[in-house]
Amino acid sequence: MPANLASAGESGPGEAQSHGGQYTQRPVCIPVADTRRRCLLSVESTPSPERLPGIDPAASDRWQRLPHERSPWLHEEVASRMLERLQWFRQPPQSWVHWEPILGGLQAHAKLRAALPHARWRVASTQMARAQAATREPAPRSWLTWRRPEARAEDIAAPVQLVWANMALHGHPSPHRLLSQWRDWLAPEGFLLMSCLGPDSLGELRAVYRAMGWPAPAHEFMDMHDWGDLLVRAGFAEPVMDMERLTLTYGSAEALLAELREIGRNLASQRFGALRGRGWRARLIDALEAHGARDASGRLQLTFEIVYGHAVRVADRPRSSETSLSLDDVRAQLRARRG
Repeated sequence: MPANLASAGESGPGEAQSHGGQYTQRPVCIPVADTRRRCLLSVESTPSPERLPGIDPAASDRWQRLPHERSPWLHEEVASRMLERLQWFRQPPQSWVHWEPILGGLQAHAKLRAALPHARWRVASTQMARAQAATREPAPRSWLTWRRPEARAEDIAAPVQLVWANMALHGHPSPHRLLSQWRDWLAPEGFLLMSCLGPDSLGELRAVYRAMGWPAPAHEFMDMHDWGDLLVRAGFAEPVMDMERLTLTYGSAEALLAELREIGRNLASQRFGALRGRGWRARLIDALEAHGARDASGRLQLTFEIVYGHAVRVADRPRSSETSLSLDDVRAQLRARRG
C-alpha cells in the first residue's frame, strides 16, 4: 500500500500524486488551491437517476456484509482530507453520526472524536454490531473500573448536527434513498460531509480491460455535478462540491490488486457472471504488467478521482394557512351564490 502522499509533480516508492480538477461545466467553479476546485451547484442541471446506472444491487449488498477487519488505506487518506473541511464551519457540531465507520476509516473516527471532544456521537451501519464493536473504547487497565452510561433510545434517535459519510455513496445502488435517510438524521441547519469516487477513477485499469476485450472492471461512477443535483433532490440546500485526483503507484501488479481488493469489488452488472479461477488471475497480472500505465520510474500507477461535498439541511417550511384561488374560481363562486 502507498505509504504517503507526494505533491503534484513528485513521485517515488509508495507515493501518490494529487492533481486538481478542471471542470468547466454547469456549476460555477472557484479555484481554492492548486490541486482542488470547489463548485457551488445550481439546481438547473439535469436530474440524476435515483439508482446508480450499471451497478448490481445484490453484489453491493454482499460487499457491505463482508466481515471487514480494517479500513482501507485510501479511505483513511481521504478522510484525513475531509477533516480539514471542518474549519470551514463557524460553529463546530455538537453531535454527529459516522456512517459505516469501518469502511470509512477507524483512524479517521478517532481523529474526528479528538477534533470534536465535547460532541455527542454515534455510528450507523448496515452491520451495527461490527461497527459498534470496532468503535468501542477499550476497557481501562485498572482494578478500579467505572461503568459507562449506556446510550438511551432517545439519544440514538435524536437529530445530529453532522453526518459524516466517507467513501460510501459510489458503492450504494440507491444513493438518493441513502441521502434522504441522512437528511432525516440531521437537525435543521445541520450539514452533511461526504466523499466518494468520481468518473475518472481506475482509468488505467479500464484501459487494460478494454485492450484485452474484457468486461469493465467496475461500474461507472457519477461526477460531482450529478452528486450535487442528487443532494438537492434529496432535500439538501447549498451543496458545494470539489474534487481532486490521487495517483497511487505500485511496485507490482500483485500490490495493485491487493489495494483494489481492500477498497472494494467489481459491482458492475455486466461483469463476468461466474467465478474466476487461478488461470484468470495469472492472465490479469500478465496483462497489468504488460499494458498497465507506468510513471517515469517504471512503477505501475492507478488514478482515483475523489469527489467531496457538503450540504445543509434547511428547516422545513411550515404549511401556510392561506388558501389561494384564481380569479376565475372567485367569479364562479360568486355566480353560484347569486344563483
